[in-house]
Amino acid sequence: MPLVPTEQVVAAGPVCAFNAISLEHAEAIVAGAEAAGRPVILQISENAVRFHDSRLAPIAAATRAVAAMAAVDVALHLDHVVSPDLWRQAPEHGFGSIMVDASRLAYQENVATTRAVAEFAHARGLWVEAELGTIGGKDGEPPVDPHAPGSRTDPAEAASYVAQTGVDALAVAVGSTHAMTTRSAVLDHSLIGRLRAAVAVPLVLHGSSGVPDAELRRAVLGGIIKVNIGTALNVAFTDTVRDTLAARPELVDPRRYLASARGAMAETVTRFCRLVSGDATPQPTVAGRALAVTES
Repeated sequence: MPLVPTEQVVAAGPVCAFNAISLEHAEAIVAGAEAAGRPVILQISENAVRFHDSRLAPIAAATRAVAAMAAVDVALHLDHVVSPDLWRQAPEHGFGSIMVDASRLAYQENVATTRAVAEFAHARGLWVEAELGTIGGKDGEPPVDPHAPGSRTDPAEAASYVAQTGVDALAVAVGSTHAMTTRSAVLDHSLIGRLRAAVAVPLVLHGSSGVPDAELRRAVLGGIIKVNIGTALNVAFTDTVRDTLAARPELVDPRRYLASARGAMAETVTRFCRLVSGDATPQPTVAGRALAVTES
């Protein structure tokens, strides 16, 4: 089916948004969402574009083609964009939304940059997400101490920021960190509730790969609408490739190990979709790694 607007998918939320790096990622995300029977947001980040020689067109075209054959609603989102040259390309490549990342700028610069992107995007029918607070863990930077002064999103500042920028969704810093490979983050659920009361637009949780099942489900019940997941797919992919090649070191045809890695990612997508939507029971963690969720 054709791509649907991100706004439409989020309005029917809560919804998972998964980051795609390769064609196998995109195929796994759609297959996993289909197995869960849930809509999904397929994200391509600026870092993923950089991996593809800084060319957006090929990976965007491949991803659109996979989404067009999906049996569930799929929206296409351009994630963590810093470069103006990149966000300006979003409309021509079928993206329904942009996440402008001005979080490293001083507050007033963040506001001005984000407002400019929102004006550009809204004039072309695109939905805009931004980030306020310090989530950390991107581009090899160290994780942020969630208790450090200024690391959490302040509700009053968030309300003012949304009003000044005109964004359609806000990614908030409430205790998660990008690029976590263990699920040990502890979220500030009281803060999520206060942000939900203060901000009229949907709240987004970045770094959700590192959040245990029960914490993640509680965050959704507390007001998180869009749940971003990337590293969990890469862990599933890489672990499967390592295990396959260790068991069969003679393999040289990448299809022999990419197929199983793609399947592992699809299973991860299905589990998260069911958890976030409430179709699965949260499971405890063992040594920081989550057990598979079970259908309820």
